[in-house]
Amino acid sequence: MPIPRDDAARVGRSLLRDDVYTRLRDAIVDYTFEPGEQLRDVELAEWLGVSRTPIREALLRLAASGLVVTKPGRSTTVAEIDEQAAGDARDVIAAMHALAARTAAGRLSQEQVEGMRDANRRFADAVAAGDTDDANAADDELHRIPIVASGNRAAAAVIDQYDPLVRRMERRRFGGDGTRSVGLHDRLIEHLAAGESERAAEVAFEIWHTLPSGDGSED
Repeated sequence: MPIPRDDAARVGRSLLRDDVYTRLRDAIVDYTFEPGEQLRDVELAEWLGVSRTPIREALLRLAASGLVVTKPGRSTTVAEIDEQAAGDARDVIAAMHALAARTAAGRLSQEQVEGMRDANRRFADAVAAGDTDDANAADDELHRIPIVASGNRAAAAVIDQYDPLVRRMERRRFGGDGTRSVGLHDRLIEHLAAGESERAAEVAFEIWHTLPSGDGSED
């Protein structure tokens, strides 16, 4: 059936909001916007070529994730790296990825397994080349596959909310030595493909729980 006009417009607005959020999130994660830097919606709207409304909506989402601090009527600044908050987010993310891996084990299609292997090859190449942006993109693609395969929308929502804080920690590791992650990814993929749910969950937890804490050290 034809898509109603109002629905099509709503989808367009949703895509715009998501794109604005992603651009701002990535600019904070890659330190284009430094911790403590003030973010002005007028300047951000001009930068991205959009109205102030999707900017404000994106900033609210970023505040919920802990990447920005908003004082109504006053200012919005990039959050400082809080070691305790970052560590808490890491623990939650690790638990959710473990849950997704446990559920997804044995459910992945051959195409999904190959997709994870391909993502890990690209991840390894990016780490070797020192390309942190490509490493993070490939890593995200790899881990998204078992999340989708698990079918657990609640876990996916929690991961989406706290993922930005963890991304900043990921960047520290991938910007240094991320080679250990390549081997952990290989183990995760094989356990998932073999339907070894508990082993897959253990490796998934290890991958995320060994991310460095907010001060750059590891627990």
